[in-house]
Amino acid sequence: MVADARPRRSVLYMPGSNPRALQKGRSLAADALILDLEDAVAPDAKTEARGNIADALAEGGYGKREILVRVNGLETPWGRDDLIAMANAGAGGILLPKVESADSVRKAIAVLDAAGGPTDLPIWCMIETPMGVLHAEEIAAASPRVAGFVMGTSDLAKELHCLHTPTRLPFMTSLNHTILVARAYGLAALDGVHLDLADDDGFAQSCLQGLELGFDGKTLIHPKTIDKANEVFGPSEQEVARSKEIIAAFEAAQTEGKGLVVLDGKLVENLHVENAKRILALAERIAELAADQSAAA
Repeated sequence: MVADARPRRSVLYMPGSNPRALQKGRSLAADALILDLEDAVAPDAKTEARGNIADALAEGGYGKREILVRVNGLETPWGRDDLIAMANAGAGGILLPKVESADSVRKAIAVLDAAGGPTDLPIWCMIETPMGVLHAEEIAAASPRVAGFVMGTSDLAKELHCLHTPTRLPFMTSLNHTILVARAYGLAALDGVHLDLADDDGFAQSCLQGLELGFDGKTLIHPKTIDKANEVFGPSEQEVARSKEIIAAFEAAQTEGKGLVVLDGKLVENLHVENAKRILALAERIAELAADQSAAA
């Protein structure tokens, strides 16, 4: 499964135990939502939350937003029932927590398949433990259905005994390794959350750093951060215009039998053209999503 140009600039966690939040998700400008049954839900609310999410998915109304459901792990009392309930609920993907091996991915898929779920239902994996980081390649190769990685930097900090610093240097090895594996296997990759909701500047810097590292977008814990994530991870008007120039210049050179061209003093090769096409495809999908959200408002 190869990562597509689907926008994932802003991916908001929404607790399944809060029906009002699930309803509000239909009107937010987030590219994607993670309807959560795990960390955001207290143990005594797990069953109710599962029903809330199933009802919300059955009702629909989320438009073209990508909808993932984060289930509890199979080693918990709720994991198997979560997978069975979500197998045919209509989610766009299942997000598995604290994945540390290919075997855990295959076991979850077996439960989904036994419940009659679609055989192409995408599987996303939280990378949030040292073992998960070290086994990222094994996890990526576990099944063609593995579609993406989501960094769980809060749990990772706990496991590493490291600090949340403005530069996130304690996470760099884990972030870079996960990105490397994701790109090697054609997977999407989402950056971890920023915990300090009062630190707008820090959040913006975290988004910029995530973009520079190569992440497709940022996971979020509050709707107020959606706009900034969309701004940072989305291609700017200048990037779109430049991409069009690169493609046009290269195509003109090809008609003359040339394999490269110099544009404004900079060498343009096929690799630049491929990236320009990716940017234009992403911009087109973002425009489609925005139009869909406006129509539903």
